Amino acid sequence: MAIKSRCITSDGKRVMTTEESKRWLKKFDTDKDGRISKEETPPGSRLGLQSADADRNGFIDEDELNNLVDFAQKHLGVKIIHL
Repeated sequence: MAIKSRCITSDGKRVMTTEESKRWLKKFDTDKDGRISKEETPPGSRLGLQSADADRNGFIDEDELNNLVDFAQKHLGVKIIHL
């Protein structure tokens, strides 16, 4: 899952606010049904989806976006700033 952020720290880590990261993640919802499915994401990002999908229904919905944000911070080197 490629991450493009306009903010990069001196140590090379990507920096986003929680809201920026959620907006970025919602871009993957190509069919605009309010959920992100594995079919809507690049193959390399599916581990994050499995990790974030708390109810195991195969989709990341609005309530599970925080789980995906946490995954990005822990495993993808993204620094999330909580404002």
